[in-house]
Amino acid sequence: MNVFVEKLRDTAVAVVLIDALVLFLAFTIVPMESALIVKFLIGSVLIILGLSIFLVGVDIGIMPLGRETGSSLAKSNKMWLMIATGIVLGFFVSIAELGLMVLASQIDMVTAGQLSRTSILVYVSVGFAVILSLGFRRIFSKLPLYILLIILYLLIGAASIFTAPVFLAIAFDASGATTGILAVPFILALGIGISSLKKDSLASEEDSFGLVALASAGAIIGVIVLNMVSKTTDFAADLKISADVTNSVFQSFAGIFGSTVFESFFTLLPLLVILFALQAAVFKLSKRAFRKLLMGFVYAFAGMILFFVGTGGGFMDVGVVLGFRLAGMANKSFVVIAGFFIGLVTIIAEPAVYVQTHQIEDVTSGYIKRIAVLIPLCIGVGFAVALSVIRLLVPAIQLWHYLLPGYIIALGLTFFVPKLFVGIAFDAGGVATGPMTATFTLAFTQGAAANTESANILTDGFGMIAMVALFPIITLQILGLVFKMKTKKE
Repeated sequence: MNVFVEKLRDTAVAVVLIDALVLFLAFTIVPMESALIVKFLIGSVLIILGLSIFLVGVDIGIMPLGRETGSSLAKSNKMWLMIATGIVLGFFVSIAELGLMVLASQIDMVTAGQLSRTSILVYVSVGFAVILSLGFRRIFSKLPLYILLIILYLLIGAASIFTAPVFLAIAFDASGATTGILAVPFILALGIGISSLKKDSLASEEDSFGLVALASAGAIIGVIVLNMVSKTTDFAADLKISADVTNSVFQSFAGIFGSTVFESFFTLLPLLVILFALQAAVFKLSKRAFRKLLMGFVYAFAGMILFFVGTGGGFMDVGVVLGFRLAGMANKSFVVIAGFFIGLVTIIAEPAVYVQTHQIEDVTSGYIKRIAVLIPLCIGVGFAVALSVIRLLVPAIQLWHYLLPGYIIALGLTFFVPKLFVGIAFDAGGVATGPMTATFTLAFTQGAAANTESANILTDGFGMIAMVALFPIITLQILGLVFKMKTKKE
């Protein structure tokens, strides 16, 4: 119960920040219908409860599964088994990630099913899984993380030249969306379980980071492959602006409950089957310990249902309407400023950020304080969303104008930053883009794109998550340089 209260408090504080910003805008410069606000607030309550319960499930079910699996794989000393398990687990963890599910649904909706939700989930998850297994192999090789990251992003850069703009935006968005509140704790637990058995404690500490970064690159590769096999790159984009208040508040949430339960069950089912198989063949946990893991999956299932009902019932609608109406105002600076503050408060609301910042403090034995990581993250993400909005308003600015120099800077910094910070920074790029970013912030930019004459909903409306994923990589590596200079002086 104490664990739930702690999660509830942290999630509530975070989501209330978004609520406060929305209510401020709704009662000042962007008036909204009262029924829409009521749906938004009810959705917020469901999201708070859902995320809190889901995180408890992750703590007592998903993370222990990751730790036990990582430790068992390392003890087996069989590289082929590590790679095979990494592919299977990586695929099903990615496909169950809340942020990726939201993004895939948005893409399906905007393209009227031409780019289906299933195809996005499958291709992203395959790329995620394959490169994650490569990350397992790296832990026991002498290849430094930054070298592997440079190789992967050079390959991505070369392939991007031949990738359609719409797929490029989706690829980098998927990279961030797939590393959220389910994938991040699970991958970190796997990494810690495997790397903890290395004799070199410093190397073990460095290797516990970086898997998220590698898996994120795999998601990009997955979408690029989807572009190669896709029959078309010309999609008819449309976005429904739902400010309709004719339906009752009850109907808005009840109407999606049944499908949400069905999808949530079959999303978590493969991981549950894997848990039973590993328990029978490898873990041999006591009945009490195994029941606790099963209860974690029950919590995760219940939390997932509440989260998706909350987002679909009214939370995302307000994001779309807010972006649409701000973009339609004569003074365009309002939508840019709003984007900055939405990015600022949304990153605090990301549960995976909470997980990673605490792990950084633990791994460094408190030398790197959580707040020292959180402040640069918030500022960086705020600027990322603001720049994404500016891209909507200025037709000459393309997504690659941001990403190309951004990743050149990010990869260049890896040669000068302490190697522990390289893993932390690239992991943070994925961590910053979880379910809150994929729901409210993405809805905001989609709404703004829909009401900007020069913008395309597909090529300009997507790509924001890519920006949010990039800026933490740069800001935290700069923090690493500061840390390096500070330790030299001491």
